[in-house]
Amino acid sequence: MEKILIVDDEQKIREMIKKYAEFEGYKTDEANDGMEAVLKARKFNYDVIIMDIMMPDLDGFSAVKEIRKTKNTPVIMLSARGEEYDRIHGFEVGADDYVVKPFSPKELMMRVAALIKRSKISGGAEPHEVLKFEGLTVDFTGRLVYVDGVQAEMTPKEYDLLFYFVRNSGIALTRERLITEVWGYDFYGDDRTLDSHIKLLRKSLGDYAKFIVTLRGVGYRFDGVREDQ
Repeated sequence: MEKILIVDDEQKIREMIKKYAEFEGYKTDEANDGMEAVLKARKFNYDVIIMDIMMPDLDGFSAVKEIRKTKNTPVIMLSARGEEYDRIHGFEVGADDYVVKPFSPKELMMRVAALIKRSKISGGAEPHEVLKFEGLTVDFTGRLVYVDGVQAEMTPKEYDLLFYFVRNSGIALTRERLITEVWGYDFYGDDRTLDSHIKLLRKSLGDYAKFIVTLRGVGYRFDGVREDQ
């Protein structure tokens, strides 16, 4: 049975999330601040961590940053602030998803299920696969990306997004398709999460951000040419 760590300084919110999570068949654990969350994440293994941002002692951003030093557990951040800066900062410290309060508990559970499903798929063994596009090297098996020979430091979703782009090189990808395929849940009409990740990814790719082409009114396309073609 999958286990979720619910982190929020508001007891009512923890109780609400716990109620829906246990209804969906998940085991739950709770922490009421970032410091407690870090200690529990180090000691126990969770399948997903739901992390509020504004908390006493240690905020959610700092807590995720600490957890990422030892664990790759998928993290969904909760916040009453939906500004692009906050979203991007959350992704930069290692969050996988970002949900703005007030939120739908049912949608939150869908996102939890999607993260668990994708983490299980990515954990499977596969033949070593490396593709090169000029000075950009994408190692699918090692989950590594090199820009002109230097390993790029990327967030989990940046890797997922780039890998999906590369596997669908030359194909026009709508925003809806990218959200559904990369995040794994139905599209709800808010594409700010996708745009924030595209900005982060382009920054990580440096000169090779040119491979990600914006298609106005449609979405994006990866236009890199493989060296072996």
